[in-house]
Amino acid sequence: MRIDRIKLVTELTKRDMTQARLAELSGVSRATINYIKAGKSCTDEVGNKIAKALGVPVEKLIEK
Repeated sequence: MRIDRIKLVTELTKRDMTQARLAELSGVSRATINYIKAGKSCTDEVGNKIAKALGVPVEKLIEK
């Protein structure tokens, strides 16, 4: 799965959330959040954890 980094940054900004806080809430390492933000792909499990922590459906975050 590839999360759209612009959509990710937009959701973080809307919630005034840092990458560190997202890592805490999602149970995903900050390094992984950083890789995703840099455009790397992730597993479905990680994508779902991030979406859940942001309170959005995973479909709203993935690249099309």
